[in-house]
Amino acid sequence: MYKVIKMRKLAIISIILLFAVCYSGCVKEEVKKIGKMKIYSPAFNNNGYIPKKYTCDGIDISPPLNFSGIPNGTVSLALVMKDPDAPHGTFIHWLIWNIPPDATGFLEGENIPYPEGRNGFNIIGYGGPCPPKGSTHHYFFILYALDTTIDLNEGANVEELEKAMSGHIIEEAELVGLYGR
Repeated sequence: MYKVIKMRKLAIISIILLFAVCYSGCVKEEVKKIGKMKIYSPAFNNNGYIPKKYTCDGIDISPPLNFSGIPNGTVSLALVMKDPDAPHGTFIHWLIWNIPPDATGFLEGENIPYPEGRNGFNIIGYGGPCPPKGSTHHYFFILYALDTTIDLNEGANVEELEKAMSGHIIEEAELVGLYGR
């Protein structure tokens, strides 16, 4: 009987320790992603509709974006715009990296002076929302604060950028815009 009680206590202690280890790891991950960094646009609200002028149905120029709350220790910023609702998997609309940490955003249609990647339209630079007729998609503008600069040539793809950023993300913030046709 004593042996059974001792084994139960050992099992309970093991479960508690396992929970504590998992919980502490989960908390660290949450703390890493939650921060004060923000990305927003004066042209549309988070989860609001992106105006037509920034899409393939308009003049297809990039929307104005603002950044704030960049964390200490940031060496560079990167921006990825993607559409996870695309019929054939996530579609990339815009990739920019090596943005200085003191940048406060981009103006509407600004000529970007930092390296840009090749998007899903197979062009370098911005390609606006262009969902299939009859659907509304979500467009994620994700701003990354990095502890390094990225050593990639202009025209790199999203896989190359994500690999280069891996292990260097201090914080991230996102803005979601909607567009439908």
